[in-house]
Amino acid sequence: MTPAARSIHVFGLYLLGLGVLLVVAPNELLGLFGIPTTTEVWIHIVGVLVFFLGVYYNITARHGFEPFFRATVWGRFTVLASLVVFVRLGMAPPVLILFGLVDAAGAAWTWAGLRRSSRP
Repeated sequence: MTPAARSIHVFGLYLLGLGVLLVVAPNELLGLFGIPTTTEVWIHIVGVLVFFLGVYYNITARHGFEPFFRATVWGRFTVLASLVVFVRLGMAPPVLILFGLVDAAGAAWTWAGLRRSSRP
């Protein structure tokens, strides 16, 4: 497994775990971050989506699909930027930026792995 594929695999595992938590115990996770609990179905739906993103990350990691790896770098940096904007607009609590930082750290790891793989 290349360094970029390994980063995608690990990030996929993170997404799988986060997705499961959002489906089965969302309020416990929200409470850890001081976010109000909810009875809305949307948090569970987001959990299902996050879980399957994790599935896709792990499948592409296993197959070394670099175009996907490259696309995730931009997407994960954009997640951080979006969360910062939401917080600045008062739409979200600042603690959500932590999730964006995890995404950005994963994106940086993948980007570094891609750069290493492209060197002759």
